[in-house]
Amino acid sequence: MTSFRTRAVHAGLRPDPTYGSVIPAIHQTSTYRQSAVGEFVGDYDYARSANPTRFALEEALGELESGRAVAFSSGLAAAHALLVHVARTGDHVVLPSDLYGGTFRLIDKVLVQWGLDYTLVDQTDLDALAAAITPRTRIVWVETPTNPLLNVVDVRGAVERVAASAGSGAGARPLVVVDNTFATPVNQRPLELGADAVVHSTTKYLGGHSDVVGGAVIASDEALYEGMRFVQNAVGSVPGPFDCFLVHRGLRTLPLRMAAHAESAAAVSAFLRTAPGVSDVRWPGFSGMVSFRHPDAIGIAQRTTLFTLAESLGGVESLIEVPQAMTHQSVEGSDAAVPADLIRLSCGIEEPADLVGDLRAALAA
Repeated sequence: MTSFRTRAVHAGLRPDPTYGSVIPAIHQTSTYRQSAVGEFVGDYDYARSANPTRFALEEALGELESGRAVAFSSGLAAAHALLVHVARTGDHVVLPSDLYGGTFRLIDKVLVQWGLDYTLVDQTDLDALAAAITPRTRIVWVETPTNPLLNVVDVRGAVERVAASAGSGAGARPLVVVDNTFATPVNQRPLELGADAVVHSTTKYLGGHSDVVGGAVIASDEALYEGMRFVQNAVGSVPGPFDCFLVHRGLRTLPLRMAAHAESAAAVSAFLRTAPGVSDVRWPGFSGMVSFRHPDAIGIAQRTTLFTLAESLGGVESLIEVPQAMTHQSVEGSDAAVPADLIRLSCGIEEPADLVGDLRAALAA
């Protein structure tokens, strides 16, 4: 098998059969001509159901995550599609105690109204994770690294504990779903570790340039994949062809960018561990995400110049945010609430020394 770096360049790319262009065409269309009533090519009768540009991206994502991919209009649309396909009224999901605020809001403020129940648990404690599973549990939702505290969960261990819990009388084994947005398939491929599905916000590292919004579910088996395809078409939360083109373009440089992100994060985290007033510096050892605590979190976030004060992450440019006041407002007052003095960095691919200098100045001001 070829290396991941090589596959990232070539996945989903098939030269255009008409003109031979190396990069497939962007099929900016809403519908397709039928040769006769009810006769059309493949699945291409209407663009909500299928689009060649979207299919090329899905093929690439599936190859890189070792499964079958279905693309959505955002990461939350992907999460919603998976949750509503798998879970029913009265069912239960296990969530990490530290998770993306949007995922928590979707479940706590929307799906709970339809009868879904959930439990928050520290998933780095595999015994606690196993204890949280009930006969009604349909999904164990894993984030690793978590957002924003960057805790790393043992995916293989989690899968094994979930299977053991089901075997001990907790009912059918719940699906293990891993949000792989922070790590990307460069650093971990959860389906190869036994997970049932992977979710991505393709807005982040996969697109990589802060110019597109998208999401994806990658399934390990055909039945789940077909279920995701059905919901994708039935609900209609599909990405446009140009969005798919942008994410697919981003995939081709993903291994190179992730190495640069990690180089930046390593330098930044090393500096922060020696900086006065800074505590609880976290970097999982890969990817570009760093978090730390400081009493003047808001002031620091507003004084940086290379680190742009903005939500989101994973672009080539560095970003800084205060999660409690920005991306994680929806968890305020819950067991998933984050400290007010927490700062989250998305370290880009700039010169690491310049990023360190920017933080040094912001801390000293």
